[in-house]
Amino acid sequence: MKGILIFVLAGALVGVLLASWIVPPALAWYTTPGGLPQGAEVQAVVQISEVIRYSTSQLLRGQLIGGAIGGALGLVSGLVLEFRSRRRPTASTSTPTDRTTAA
Repeated sequence: MKGILIFVLAGALVGVLLASWIVPPALAWYTTPGGLPQGAEVQAVVQISEVIRYSTSQLLRGQLIGGAIGGALGLVSGLVLEFRSRRRPTASTSTPTDRTTAA
């Protein structure tokens, strides 16, 4: 059980780290306007507090999703390894004792 929990927590941590690396470029790509000629600037008046709130909420949401996916994958891999280690046959050193000798 302890090994499975370690796999779940490690998977969640890896999922959060990957989301922290993937979400910001994806968010920048998603919010970039398309169809503009190269070098053209978008004139926009924005409320920076709304932009910051949107960006951070999307980053945190991505990290939550990444952590959940990583934890689920860690749970599955921990269960697979746990069942695989239980199914391994143990080498027995006992010898058969009910041999009969022919006379």
